[in-house]
Amino acid sequence: MKIAICGKGGCGKSTTTTLLGKELARMGQNVLVIDSDESNFGLHRQLGVELPRDFTEYFGGKDRAFKTMMTSGILEQMKLSAFAKKFFSEDWTLSDIPEEYYEKKDGVMLMSSGKIHQANEGCACTMNSIIQQFIMHLQLREMETAILDMEAGIEHFGRGTDNSMDIILMIIDPTYESMQLAGKIGELARSIEKPILYILNKVTEDSRELMEGAVEDKNQIAAVIPQNKEILEAGMFGKELLIREREIRKLAVRLMGYGQMK
Repeated sequence: MKIAICGKGGCGKSTTTTLLGKELARMGQNVLVIDSDESNFGLHRQLGVELPRDFTEYFGGKDRAFKTMMTSGILEQMKLSAFAKKFFSEDWTLSDIPEEYYEKKDGVMLMSSGKIHQANEGCACTMNSIIQQFIMHLQLREMETAILDMEAGIEHFGRGTDNSMDIILMIIDPTYESMQLAGKIGELARSIEKPILYILNKVTEDSRELMEGAVEDKNQIAAVIPQNKEILEAGMFGKELLIREREIRKLAVRLMGYGQMK
């Protein structure tokens, strides 16, 4: 099952990705977490691993990968490794991912499309395109799940990355922007015929009713996560997220059932 996690910046995408990935691993799933946010330097810390090498480096870096993808690329393709050539044209599995481009702990693998490391190095378009190819060609076996932690906003819908996902999870936090975005992401998900579930995050007694009102179909609210001091501190200090959240356990069970029905 391929799961996209999206929402506005700061809503809790990486926290949800971490909690859900660890919970699915406890249930026996082999989990691949894909960090596709070039500005996020906290997901690996929450998972308790080092930041993996930028996957774009496997293709010679952003410039070379861009030339390969934007041209016929015959000469460039000849210079690429067997896996890199396969990447652009064939289906492949988790076991095909080169070991030096992921970190793993407790059944959860983490790979990163790449980060912006310095000023004037260019946009993230090539990294995003590589991840789009990655998720499109990835073939998951039984008891395997891929969770794609999207960059903030909705650009990934415009690129077509979500077309290859099985289900979309949208995180709503208690802000006007997030609640407005819920409707737009729901609309985009329906336009590509992808099921969507909503997770209400950082919920208080005062904000819950208003946040629930942002979701047209209340059956699509899959989890309601209250404000949590441990989660806040882990994010603030870059610590591994070790707690278990009851609502995330319920979500994991629901997703496992959905995956078995596919």
